[in-house]
Amino acid sequence: MSDLSALPLDRIIAGDCVEALDALPARSVDLIFADPPYNLQLRQTLYRPNMTQVDAVNDAWDQFASFAEYDAFSRAWLDACRRVLKDNGSIWVIGSYHNIFRVGAIMQDLGFWILNDIAWIKTNPMPNFRGVRFTNAHETLIWATKAQGARYTFNHHAMKALNDDLQMRSDWHLPICSGSERIRGENGEKAHSTQKPEALLYRVIQSSSNPGDVVLDPFFGSGTTGAVAKRLHRRWIGIERDAGYIQVAQTRIDAVTPEPYDAAVFDVRDKKRLQPRIAFGTLLEQGLLQPGQSLWFRRDEARAARVKPDGKLRLADGFEGSIHQAGRHLMAGSPCNGWDHWYFAADGGQLRPIDDLRQVVRSRLQNE
Repeated sequence: MSDLSALPLDRIIAGDCVEALDALPARSVDLIFADPPYNLQLRQTLYRPNMTQVDAVNDAWDQFASFAEYDAFSRAWLDACRRVLKDNGSIWVIGSYHNIFRVGAIMQDLGFWILNDIAWIKTNPMPNFRGVRFTNAHETLIWATKAQGARYTFNHHAMKALNDDLQMRSDWHLPICSGSERIRGENGEKAHSTQKPEALLYRVIQSSSNPGDVVLDPFFGSGTTGAVAKRLHRRWIGIERDAGYIQVAQTRIDAVTPEPYDAAVFDVRDKKRLQPRIAFGTLLEQGLLQPGQSLWFRRDEARAARVKPDGKLRLADGFEGSIHQAGRHLMAGSPCNGWDHWYFAADGGQLRPIDDLRQVVRSRLQNE
């Protein structure tokens, strides 16, 4: 576990992102959100039909001489991010069709394992004023772990709750920054040309981290990541080389006053997953089940199993395996949590889920 005292927590580091990342301890960050330059390759001024100029992204930081230069830049910062990311951490990278495919390939080359690609569907996109292409109404986020098979945080139940108790999908319908959320300078112009909406970062941070985790943004810009992280009681680190953006971001984050921390409120992890792990065999050792006893899959008498002394189940067709493997066998390979699907005959013959017995063991552990 990393030493938090060695990290510049809740601060914006001024400077080049690769140099700043190289100065951080290895395996010290829980979550990374990266909004890198998209390399939009704009070659001409854009106008609306009424001949007013479009406020496009033409900043110097988004301009690269070639794809090779952009690829080298992407590889450098992604490699540096991978070094500071904890083995059980994850990274989100956002982009458009201009860059996301190149970035995704580089991530795979570096060993990242892609979990999802999320389509941020913009409910209020900028039209294609020239009418020569489809309106570009989405951006893509890549969510990845440090390596294949790595453990990672995913607050599935919290995302489901945010989505009216329906499993959240990979298409997120959210508006772009506008109105009071869009930060503007004294001249009324956008303070940052690619400011991301807080709703987008809310989902990213809430889904992939927990209170107290360290969230890093190597392209901090106007500070959306820090503002949302602070509101959700995460620690944050921003890296930004533009002094103007740093001032905007710091002023913005200083104005955020989160509600006082209460673990019962802010910790949205599935409480069942936080409970002590109990092996099925413990039910046999403590006499809550007996060797040779029958269990029923989803209360179905036609799908019974006998409990073997080693904690495996033996099905009528001769299959043997754990409560999860036996359930998966009966479900033709579909994932199965055996604790929820196998039932035992309680006193009086009523069928009860074996998870009730697991709770008995946990209660005994708490009272010891």
